[in-house]
Amino acid sequence: MKKAQERSGTGGRDARSGTALELLVHGVGGTTPTEMLDDPRTVRITGDHVAAVFRRTEDADAESRPEDYRGRPVPEAYVWCNLTSGNGTRALWLLLLPFMVVNIAHWMRPAAHGRIRTVRLYGLLLRLAGLTLTVLLVAAACEVALDLVAWQCAGTRACAERHSWLGFLSPALSEGGWWSTPGRRLALAAAVPAALTGLLWYLSLRTWRAYESQQPMDREADSEDDPRRAALSRPGFWYGRRLVARLRAAHTAAGLLTVAVGVAAPAARFDRRPGGPAPLDTLGWALLGAMAAGAVAVAAVVCRRGRSERLIDRTLDEHLVRRLPLAVLLLLVLALLYGGWSRPDWTSDGRLSGNTAFGGIALVQGLLVVALAVVAHLLHRSRPDVRAAIRGLGGPAVAMLACALGGVMSGGVAQRVADWMDGTGTSLDGPPVLLTWQASVIPPLLVVVLLMCAALALHTLRLARAERDAVEGDHPGEAGDPGRTRRIALARAMATLTDRAPLLVAITSAATLLLGAGALVGALTTGEVPGEAARGTYAVAQGAAQTAQDLGSWLIGLGFILFVTWGRRAYKDASARRTIGVLWDVGTFWPRAAHPFAPPCYAERAVPDLTWRMATWTRATGGRLVISGHSQGSVLAAAASWQLEPSARRRVALLTYGSPLERLYGRWFPAHFGPDALASLHEEVDCWRNLYRRTDPIGGPVRLPGDAGPAVDRAPLKDPLTYGRTELHPLPAPILGHSDYQADPVFAEERGRLLARLRPGLPAPRHTGGAAATVPAADGTAGDC
Repeated sequence: MKKAQERSGTGGRDARSGTALELLVHGVGGTTPTEMLDDPRTVRITGDHVAAVFRRTEDADAESRPEDYRGRPVPEAYVWCNLTSGNGTRALWLLLLPFMVVNIAHWMRPAAHGRIRTVRLYGLLLRLAGLTLTVLLVAAACEVALDLVAWQCAGTRACAERHSWLGFLSPALSEGGWWSTPGRRLALAAAVPAALTGLLWYLSLRTWRAYESQQPMDREADSEDDPRRAALSRPGFWYGRRLVARLRAAHTAAGLLTVAVGVAAPAARFDRRPGGPAPLDTLGWALLGAMAAGAVAVAAVVCRRGRSERLIDRTLDEHLVRRLPLAVLLLLVLALLYGGWSRPDWTSDGRLSGNTAFGGIALVQGLLVVALAVVAHLLHRSRPDVRAAIRGLGGPAVAMLACALGGVMSGGVAQRVADWMDGTGTSLDGPPVLLTWQASVIPPLLVVVLLMCAALALHTLRLARAERDAVEGDHPGEAGDPGRTRRIALARAMATLTDRAPLLVAITSAATLLLGAGALVGALTTGEVPGEAARGTYAVAQGAAQTAQDLGSWLIGLGFILFVTWGRRAYKDASARRTIGVLWDVGTFWPRAAHPFAPPCYAERAVPDLTWRMATWTRATGGRLVISGHSQGSVLAAAASWQLEPSARRRVALLTYGSPLERLYGRWFPAHFGPDALASLHEEVDCWRNLYRRTDPIGGPVRLPGDAGPAVDRAPLKDPLTYGRTELHPLPAPILGHSDYQADPVFAEERGRLLARLRPGLPAPRHTGGAAATVPAADGTAGDC
C-alpha cells in the first residue's frame, strides 16, 4: 500500500506528467471498488478500512507511465459506505431516529442575508427542541422503570405475583424487606434510565472521537463580501468538535437531571404532607432547588453558543464538558440517597406524576415548533425562494415530525410494557393518560396520510396517461408497443412523486400539530383516557373515541414490535444493516448542530478525505482532475469542491449524475444549496456538467438561473436507451431510472469534454459574465460548460 501511495502522487513526489485523474464517488447504499472500477483487481491507494481511495492494480503506478494515459484518465474510487453501514452496533442508531430528524431540521432554514440574529434564533430554537427530545426519551425510560415497574407493579400484590423476579421489591411478598419501601424501589429502578443516558453519552463520545475530531485542511477563509458565498465553503464548516462536546455535556446532564427528579420529586411530595419530618422536607426543597439550578445551567449551555464555521475552532471547553455532567451526577447520587431514606408509612398507589411531566414536554415542543415557524417565515420573506420546500417552512415541519416520532416511540414503549406487566388489564393504572391520548390520534393521522397518498396515486396515474404521447414522440418512426409505452410513462410519472413530497410533509406536520394539541387538551382537562372521557356523550362520538383508543394502542404496539424486530435483524444481518445505512446516508450528511446524540455526520470524515485527495493531486500534477459523483456522491463532491482553496477549485471539473443537489438539497436546504450557492460553485470550479433522466426519482437538473443553467445541465438522457430492438440492442433495454449512468454513452462523452478542457498548469479560460463557456467535445464539436 505504501508503494502505491508513493506512485500515486501522495508520497510527495512532483509528478507533473499531465496525467488526468477521474475521482469516482458512489451514492447511497454503497458499493465495492470492484464494481466502481469494473475490475476484480483493485488496490487501496490511501485510507483505511472505513473509507479509502482505490485504483485498479494496473493503474497503481500510472504517474510513472503518462504515455499510457494520454487518451484516458486514471480512474480512482472513493468508497465511504462503511461510514454508515459498518458493524452491528449501527443497529443501535435506530434508537436515535428522532434525534437525527431534528438535527436535519436545523439545516433547513431559509436563505437570508444580513439577518444574523434571526438566523441565530432559528438555530437556538432547534437546539432547545433537541434538548426536549432527550428529556422525553429519558422520561419514557423513567415511566417504564420507575412508574410501571417499581411503583405500580411492585407495589401491587397481584402484579408482583405474576412477575416473581419482582418479589424482593414487593412489600407483600418480601414481608417488608429492605428494598420494598417506595423510595428504595425508585432508587433501584433509576439504574435503567441512568444507564440509558450513559449509553447515549458513550455512543456520542465514541463517534465524536471518530468523526468530529477529523482534522480538515488548514486554509484561509474565502472572502465574505459576496453574499452568494456558500456556507459550505467556510473552513470550519465540517469541524464541529467544540459544539458537539458542549451539547453532549448539556444533554447528558439533562438526562441525569430527569432521572434525579423522577426519584426525588415523589419523596419530596410525601415529605411535604402535614406532620411530615421537617429535616427531610427542608432537604427535599434544597435538592429540588439545586436541580432547578442545574436545569438553568443546562439551558444556558445549550443557548449560549452555536456553530463556529468561519475558522477551524480547535479549542475545547474542557471544564464545562467534564464538570457539568459530574456535578449533575453528584445531584443524582444525592437524590438516590434522599429518595431511599427510611419512610416507614410511605406506600405507593396510583400513578406517579407522569401526566404532568409528559404534558409539559408536549406543550414546550408545540410552542417551540410554532415559534420556529414564525422565525422561518420571517427569514423566507426577507429573501423569497420559489423553489424552497413549503415556502421556507420545511424546518418547522420536519421538527414537528421529529417531536411526534419521539412521542410515538416513548408512548409505544410505555404501552407495551404496561400490557406485559398487567396481563389482566385490571391491577395497574397503566401509563399516563396523555400517552393514551397521543396513541389515539394515530388512526386519524393515518387516515389523513392515506387520503393524501390516494390523491397522489390518482394524480400519478393521470400524469402517466398524459406521458404516453410524449414517450411515443421521443421515438418517432418506431413500431409502437403499448405495454412498453405504459411502463416508460409510468416510470416518468412515478419519478415526479419526489417533487410532491413537500405537500405530503406539510399536511402531515400540520395535522400532527393540531391532533397533538387536541390530545394534550383532552388529557389535561378530562384526566381520563378517550374512551372514558367520551362516555355519556353521543353514541357516535363514544364509539369513535373507543375505536381510536383501541386501534391506536394496537398500531403503536405493532410499530414497537416492528422497530425491535428491524433493529435485531439489522444487528445480525449485514444486508439489512446496509438497508438502514441507506437511510443514514441521507439523514446523517449534516453535522450534529442541534442534537449531540444523533447518528454521527459521515461527511465530517468524507469531505476532508476528498478535499485532501483533490488538493494533493492538483499540487502534485498541476491539475486535470474530474470529480465524478453519483447521487449522494455528487453532494459530497460539491461539498469537497467548496472546501478547496480558490486556486485549486479552479483546477477541478465537476461531473454529476443522478444528482439531488437542487431537486432535494436545493429545495429542502435553501440556505446551503439554494440558487446562489450552486451558482457560486458553477463560477468557481473550472467546469460543471450535470446528467439526469426523467425516469430518475432522485436526480434532476441543477436549474441555475440565466445562461448558467443550460451550461451545466445536459438535456435529459434517454431512458431506456432504445425503445425497441435494434442491431446494437437485440434484447429490450431496461428502464434504468437512478442507476447505471456510466453505461450511457453520453457519460463518456461529457467526461471527455471536461478532460479536453482541463490542461496541466493553469485552468482553461472561462466566461463569467453570464454567457456559457464553450468546451471542445471529444468528437471535435462544441458543447456548453
